[in-house]
Amino acid sequence: MEISNDIINRKLLPLSWLYGLAVSLRNLLFETNVLKSKSYKTPVISVGNITVGGTGKTPHVEYLVRLLRDKARVAVLSRGYKRKSCGYVLAGKNTKVSDIGDEPFQMKQKFPDVTVAVDKKRTRGIERLISDKETKQTDVILLDDAFQHRYVKPGINILLVDYHQMILQDTLLPAGRLREPLSSKNRADIVIVTKCPTDLKPMDYRVLTKQMNLFPYQQLYFTTIDYELLKPVFPEDASQVTTLSGYNVLLLTGIASPRPLQEALTPQAASLRALRYADHHHFTPKDIERITQEFLQLPTPRLIVTTEKDAVRLKATDLLPAELRQSLYQQPIHVSFMLDQENKFNETIIGYVRKNSRNSILAKKKDDNNSQHSHHSGDRPRTISFRNN
Repeated sequence: MEISNDIINRKLLPLSWLYGLAVSLRNLLFETNVLKSKSYKTPVISVGNITVGGTGKTPHVEYLVRLLRDKARVAVLSRGYKRKSCGYVLAGKNTKVSDIGDEPFQMKQKFPDVTVAVDKKRTRGIERLISDKETKQTDVILLDDAFQHRYVKPGINILLVDYHQMILQDTLLPAGRLREPLSSKNRADIVIVTKCPTDLKPMDYRVLTKQMNLFPYQQLYFTTIDYELLKPVFPEDASQVTTLSGYNVLLLTGIASPRPLQEALTPQAASLRALRYADHHHFTPKDIERITQEFLQLPTPRLIVTTEKDAVRLKATDLLPAELRQSLYQQPIHVSFMLDQENKFNETIIGYVRKNSRNSILAKKKDDNNSQHSHHSGDRPRTISFRNN
C-alpha cells in the first residue's frame, strides 16, 4: 500500500516543487474567483483522480451509467484521449474508435442507448449536450476524468484513489505521480478507494480512513474489482471459454495499471506470460507481429486475454491473423462496493439527480409524491452541498 522509494525520483524533487507552485497558483485563482467555475442546472457528476495512471475511472463511470440509465437520460462526456478528431464529437452508429478514443467507444458499445460525447473543453461539451436538438433532453451528465477541469463546477465531485498507489505517500510530478497537491482531495464530495483486496480486515479500513483524513462533509467508500466470464473479442471466430484452467495464457495489456489483472488471472491459468504496452497504445503491424510470435511460443492449449479497452483498439485493426482472432478473449470487469456501502452510495447519487433533474423518471416520481425537500429554484445552479450535511 505504501509508495516505495524507487517510485519517487528524489533527483526530480526540485522540479516537483516548481510544478507544485504552478498548480497551487492555478487552484488559488479558481478559489478566489479570478478564474471562474461554471455551474449548470442539469445535474453534473464528475469522476476523476489526482494521480497519473489508472484508478478505475471507466468501471466506476459504468457503474453510474448502470445505476441511472433506467431512471434518467444519461450522457457521458469525456476528453477522448488520443483520438484523431478535434472539438466536440457526439458518438453515433458509424463513429470509429479513432474519432472519440478507446474508453468512450467502449462505453458506447456497452450502452448504445446512452449518449456519449467527447470534448477537451468540458464547458463547451456540456453546453452542446444541453442545447443541441439531439441531446437537449439529457437529465444527467457524467464527466469522465475531469477532477482537474475546474472550469466546470460539478454537483458531485468524485475522487478515485487506487489502493495500490495510495496518494498519502506520493509526491507531485515529475518526481512522483500526483497531478495536484494532496490538499486538493478536499474538493471532493465523495472519495472512493478503488481496487481494494477482498480480504481487507476491519483494522485495515480504520487505518485507511484515518490516513485519508477527510472532512465531515466528505463521504468515503471502498470498492473492489470483480471479474466476469471471459468474452471472445471475435465471437464469430471463437468459442466460449468459461475458465482458464489448463490454458497457457498470454496477457496482453495497454493500460496504466495491469498488475491487479495479472494477479487475479495468474492463479487460474496453467501458466501466464504478460506482454505490456503503454496506456492507450495504438497497435502497429510490428506490434501484431510480436504478439503473434509471443503467442505461438506458448504450449497448447493457449489463449490471449486482454482488457475491454485494449479489445476496442485491437478490433479496429484488420491486421490480426486468423489464429489470433480465434484465441483472443477480453476480460470484462465491474466494481463492487465493500462494507455494505452500495445502498448509501446509490441513494446519494439518485437523491442528487432526483432533486435537480426536471425531466427524468426520478423527477416525475418526486413531483408525484409532492416532495417538500427540494430547495433548488429553477434559476439557481443545481449542486448538492455535502458541506451542509
